[in-house]
Amino acid sequence: MHPPLEVRPAPSADRVRRFTAAERWVHRTTAALMGVCVVTAACLYIPQLAELVGRRALVVTVHEWAGLLLPAPFLVGLVSRAFRADLSRLNRFGPHDREWLRKAVRRQQGRRAGKFNAGQKVWASWLAGAVLVMLGTGLLMWFTHLAPLSWRTGSTFVHDWLSLALGIVLAGHIGMAVADPEARAGMRTGFVRRDWAEREHGEWLP
Repeated sequence: MHPPLEVRPAPSADRVRRFTAAERWVHRTTAALMGVCVVTAACLYIPQLAELVGRRALVVTVHEWAGLLLPAPFLVGLVSRAFRADLSRLNRFGPHDREWLRKAVRRQQGRRAGKFNAGQKVWASWLAGAVLVMLGTGLLMWFTHLAPLSWRTGSTFVHDWLSLALGIVLAGHIGMAVADPEARAGMRTGFVRRDWAEREHGEWLP
């Protein structure tokens, strides 16, 4: 199933296209599923929320299916050439990326970046690995016959603590997005101001 097409005006001289409709659909759908996973996990592990929501069996089922479907937007997005191109960009580190990380650690300005900066590349890699680990451990917890008790116990430990780390990192990701309205506009509309792109991602523009 292809994501719905969106009619957008052509970029003006002071705006450039950053993301296609397919890329924005992948991001929004993944974010929605991730949000369901985080909220339902909180309702399962925080006693006050568990008492408020109730219906634990239903919450468990929603959590399991949201987690199982989490890779689906990524897989559907692979039909998009632009999405595949961005995956290639995220998977490559250049000299300017190492320079970006050094300056970020030292809180220095003038960090050169391509379409994605080094921080975004590290975030994407970490998130992809975390989702795979969460999916694997979640399946072992869901289908108890797949592994012996010692494996399931270890999976529960990893799943629980990684979910906490994921929630913290997601909060940081959202906080950084809130602090950059133009980046949010790029993901919402597909276009960003040219001066912002030149300042934040100068290696990307031709």
